[in-house]
Amino acid sequence: MLAPQRGLAVDLEPWKKPEPALVIDAYELNVVDWQEMLKDKRIAGFVSKASDGLPESFSCTGEHKGDSFAHCKTMWRKYAVSRELYQTRRLVARASGLLWGAYHLARPGNPIEQANHFLAYAEPAADELMVLDIEGIDPENFMSLEDGEIFAQHIKTRTGRYPMLYTNHSTARHIADHRALYPILSRLPLWYARYKPGIRNVFPMGNWDSYALWQFSSGANCNKRRCPYRISGTLPDIDVNVAPMDAARLKAEWAKGDLVPAKPLPPEPAPSIPALDPPVLMLVSASGTRPACIGAQAIGVDAMTTSSIGARIASR
Repeated sequence: MLAPQRGLAVDLEPWKKPEPALVIDAYELNVVDWQEMLKDKRIAGFVSKASDGLPESFSCTGEHKGDSFAHCKTMWRKYAVSRELYQTRRLVARASGLLWGAYHLARPGNPIEQANHFLAYAEPAADELMVLDIEGIDPENFMSLEDGEIFAQHIKTRTGRYPMLYTNHSTARHIADHRALYPILSRLPLWYARYKPGIRNVFPMGNWDSYALWQFSSGANCNKRRCPYRISGTLPDIDVNVAPMDAARLKAEWAKGDLVPAKPLPPEPAPSIPALDPPVLMLVSASGTRPACIGAQAIGVDAMTTSSIGARIASR
C-alpha cells in the first residue's frame, strides 16, 4: 500500500523539498528527450498511457468507431504506432532504472472488455504499476463509477493486484462521500490531480489519509514563463507528480496493488419525528357566535355556559 512517509506528505509545495520522489506521466504525443530528462535524479518513475477505452477493430468491417473504412484504417495504424511507442518507452525507462507504470483511460463501454484490453496492451509485469484513469463523473464521456468498480475487480481477479485510481478533486470527493456505494474505488490508492500549490484541509478524505501521487503540474498550470517544476528534455505540457515518500520507499511500495484500510462509515442520522402540538378542545358558545378553548379566556362566551360545560367534562 502506498502509505505516506512521515513528514513527506505535506500539503504545500512538497516538490520543493529534496526528499520526495517525482514521477513523470505521459501520453503518446508528449515529447521526451530521454538523455536530458534523466539528468534530473529526483525522477524515480515513469507512467505511460496504455489503452484507451475499448479496443480498435482489426478488420474495419461492420461497425467501428471510424466514419469510413479509410478512417478506421488510420485509427488502427495510430493504435499500432502508439503501442510500439509504449513498448519503446518502457524499455528505455526500465533500462535507465526508473519504475514503470501504465494507465488505462476509462471510457463508456463494457468494463470487462476494457480491463482485458488494458492487460493485453500494457502486459504489466509483477513490479509495474497499473492505473485506472477516470477523468470525471460524466458517464457520457468517461467510465461510470459503477463500471469502475467492475474494472478494478477484474484487474484484481486476473493479476492478483488492484490498480491505482487517478482522478481529480471533485470526483475523488464524490467517491469519498459515497464510499458505501464504491467499496473498491474508495479504497484504491489515490493518484490525485490538482494543480494548486497547496491542498490544505483536503485530507483525510473518506478512506484516503493522503495521496499516493499528486499530479501538481501539467499544461494546465505550466507554460514558458511560469511552471511549478520544469523537467529538462520535455515541453511544458508534460505531467509531473510528487510522491509522499522518497525514492527507496516508493520502489518498495510501487506495485503492491493493495487497498487502503476501510474506515467506519459515519452513523446514519436518526430520523426526525415531527413534534405534535398538544390537542386543543374547541367549544362553541350557546349563541353560536365564536369558538372558545377550555383553559383559555373565553371571549364572547357566556361565563356560566363555559363553566358548566367544563364541569360536565370534568365529571366524565
